[in-house]
Amino acid sequence: MSKIWLIAQREYLTRVRKKSFVIMSLIGPLLTAALFAVPILIATLSDNGKVVAVADAGGLFTDRLPEAKDDISFTRVSADLTAAKAEFKKAKYDALLYVPKLDVTNPTGFQVFSRKGLGLSLENDIRRSVNKAIENQRLRAAGIDRAVLDNLKVDVDLQTVSLSDEGEKSSSTGISTGVAYFFGFLIYIFIFIYGVQIMRGVMEEKTNRIVEVVISSVKPFQLMMGKVLGIAGVGFTQLALWVLLSFGISSVMAGSVSPDKVVAERASRTTAVAGATTPAQKEAQKENIAAKFSQALHSADLNMPLLAACFLFYFLGGYLFYGALFGAIGSAVDSETDTQQFMMPVTMPLVLTFVVSQAVLTTNPNGQVAVWMSMIPFTSPIAMMMRLPFGGVPMWQLAVSMVLLIAGFLGTIWLAGRIYRVGILMYGKKVSYGELSKWLFYKG
Repeated sequence: MSKIWLIAQREYLTRVRKKSFVIMSLIGPLLTAALFAVPILIATLSDNGKVVAVADAGGLFTDRLPEAKDDISFTRVSADLTAAKAEFKKAKYDALLYVPKLDVTNPTGFQVFSRKGLGLSLENDIRRSVNKAIENQRLRAAGIDRAVLDNLKVDVDLQTVSLSDEGEKSSSTGISTGVAYFFGFLIYIFIFIYGVQIMRGVMEEKTNRIVEVVISSVKPFQLMMGKVLGIAGVGFTQLALWVLLSFGISSVMAGSVSPDKVVAERASRTTAVAGATTPAQKEAQKENIAAKFSQALHSADLNMPLLAACFLFYFLGGYLFYGALFGAIGSAVDSETDTQQFMMPVTMPLVLTFVVSQAVLTTNPNGQVAVWMSMIPFTSPIAMMMRLPFGGVPMWQLAVSMVLLIAGFLGTIWLAGRIYRVGILMYGKKVSYGELSKWLFYKG
């Protein structure tokens, strides 16, 4: 154990002292925030408001044009298509909608002209506006008032409650899904990042022939175990720094906004909502969405201590399980190009879990597929963390999953050690799966 500890300490200190580790630890939370914020910001900046010219030859919009929205507005041009095209080119509108003479029972012949292709969002907005106008004419012909029909529609505020033997607890499916994806994504990305580090570290020592000197003092199994544990410590250190920095950044941002000021601004905007301009209405809607999200976050009665403890366990267990396999791959090959044939079977369960999570794990977290995937060590680190935020996971399933993951780690360490002891000193030979199977049964 002392030799394993020395190797782990060396691996840990070597990586923690690197400038790249310090830089990534500091800017990691900012990059994570940018990963979610930049696409929204780009979509907001690129959405400057589209203007659609309408050539209404069929009289579909005789009474009025479709209502303008934040991202699209309509203007009327000549009903003659030739004149409308000329005006469209001259005025540089974003799109030209031509409404032919039509029968509302069988509306056909609509055309949309654009200069460089029509975006999907703009096309859908135009289609919805045309569909609504045709629906209004059909309702009018049937003697039905559109306002009465709209008043019949209801948006129910549905509160979800988890009922179990422990009692009633408030829950939020949206918040639970977000937390599940967050934990699952962290485990997924850290296994890949630090598992590949183990593989490259083993390959580097093997190609530099350093390992020939090292294994004269330690056994190959001890060397691999020390590498796995040392790099695991690096991963935990970086994760802890990211959590602390993220908490500090969020606290500063929350403290910079006074609650009284937010309430006062919200009240002033509410009183002026009737005559407010479009930007003011947009800000009021954003604050309303933020308030609903905050309320949902508080109403989602998540067992955070259990989630945190299980996350640490599955984070470490999943890393150790896959880290041993990555180390075995690194010892079996001589170059990174040779790792591809062995990487696919190892990484496929992780990718499969993420693919299945969208269709099964978050939609039916207590179904048979979810239960079995949370038991199998290859998929349990992500699958179980996908299930836990939704609640309802029996303690016996959680215990069995943890025991199987520990057993799986011990099994992969044993298998990887058998491969490691042979492959670490083998150079210049292309290794196949058949060759690896022989290494497992070599004596000595």
